[in-house]
Amino acid sequence: MARILVTGSTDGIGRATAARLLDQGHDVVVHARTPARLSAVRDLIERGAGGVVGDLGRLPEVRELVAQANALGRFDAVIHNAGTMDRAMVLPVNVVAPYVLTAQMERPDRLIYLSSGLHRSGRPGLAGIDWRGNRATDSYSDSKLFVTTLMAAVARLWPDVLAHAVDPGWVPTRMGGRSAPDDLSLADLTQVWLATTDDPAALVSGRYWFHQQSRPPHPAVEDASFQDELLASLAAYTGVALAGG
Repeated sequence: MARILVTGSTDGIGRATAARLLDQGHDVVVHARTPARLSAVRDLIERGAGGVVGDLGRLPEVRELVAQANALGRFDAVIHNAGTMDRAMVLPVNVVAPYVLTAQMERPDRLIYLSSGLHRSGRPGLAGIDWRGNRATDSYSDSKLFVTTLMAAVARLWPDVLAHAVDPGWVPTRMGGRSAPDDLSLADLTQVWLATTDDPAALVSGRYWFHQQSRPPHPAVEDASFQDELLASLAAYTGVALAGG
């Protein structure tokens, strides 16, 4: 049985991920943006899931979320599922929050970051970036390129941790829209597998996955110079450095 935190788990893919992990007998902690939103996962909490709360778009609340998570003890895996397509908030929620959680939570054995096939159209440039989200400087695609690059940086710098990025497909969730063409029932399978399996294919860090198949990411993802530039920019904004080794 593994202890696993799933961010953004009150609906959509995150909720499905948490539910499947509970079905498999794992010790799951769900995350909601506000205390009121925890009511959406009351059934999971009644089945034994723990709960943490914090708005990932607000840096002070992300820091508080770190404290809540660390107070629960070390996790075996963290699935950074939470995301938004709100243009002004894509950087705080999709990139800054997983960076701070990664850097400040007690280091787990496995880290899984939700990416997207759209990351391939992201721009590998940080000039003029506004991590605060006060103005819309970057797109959803950019944010997914950045978080996938964060995954690769973690895999390079932390050899004792398995880090992966997952494209869950374009599925009919609240964020994806009802007309999304991919199968929602498959959207959480890869994350669950990566967080729990001993399959040798999943024990090689730094990979980008789609439906349990490893695929090549945007070339910038594996560029160590771009990884370091991204980490330096995030550290300068947050005041939190990602420790090496």
